[in-house]
Amino acid sequence: MTKHKYLLVLTIVLLATMGVKAQSYNVGSSRTTTNAFGNRTTTHQDQYGRITGTSTTTTDAFGHTRTTHQDASGRIVGTSTTSKDPFGRTQTTHQDAYAHTTGTSTTSTDPFGRPQTTHQDAYGRITGTSTTSTDPFGRSQTTHQDAYGHTTGVSTSTTDAFGNRVTQQQSDSQNGSIWTW
Repeated sequence: MTKHKYLLVLTIVLLATMGVKAQSYNVGSSRTTTNAFGNRTTTHQDQYGRITGTSTTTTDAFGHTRTTHQDASGRIVGTSTTSKDPFGRTQTTHQDAYAHTTGTSTTSTDPFGRPQTTHQDAYGRITGTSTTSTDPFGRSQTTHQDAYGHTTGVSTSTTDAFGNRVTQQQSDSQNGSIWTW
């Protein structure tokens, strides 16, 4: 059954010295289906309706989630495997098409009860962190920082009453650009 179909509209706002310039791009849509076993397949399409790729997510009996990413020709371009450790932290391992680990993300809870994700490269070096806060209205804000603790961007999203992400914006603190999709 089809759950949702989203039309993704990418708006890039470039702040210029003489004013604000805005341009919108229709970057396509995604459609997610769920089968009787709870496995989800998301089909991604460009603005002309052509399939650009798919992502299939399955969960095993131990609660480990595996997402396989394929290009438009059906070739596997990468996988993500998610599991929980004994301390309740969620760890996601990212691999390329040749099963080489390209990085990991570990999510835990900070002292304020907010989820914090630490990103590492294939050699275990921290490349950045993301911390998310959610208000009572379902709006969330995620602050992204580099390995040195400098804020590199902030993303915000709004969720409707059914738990669907409605809008998302990401700002780049380096050059003032804002993306909306």
